[in-house]
Amino acid sequence: MSNLKYSERSPTALLAEFNGAPIAILNHNKPTTYLIPSKTCEFIMECLEDYELAKIVEERRKEKFQAIEVLLCAIC
Repeated sequence: MSNLKYSERSPTALLAEFNGAPIAILNHNKPTTYLIPSKTCEFIMECLEDYELAKIVEERRKEKFQAIEVLLCAIC
């Protein structure tokens, strides 16, 4: 952990110094912001999206008994 003030360093330099590890920005010794690399943020967002889609799939599986069988040639 670095004891330099956040305002004295660029975010890019901080991430490079800590090899891309998450960095907590503290205010009165309490975290107020987390600094993470963009690739980490994108990965987290993809995981959240996958989780939300999985919830939708599970909800729709419960409704499977309401499905109506249709032949593909009937809708072409």
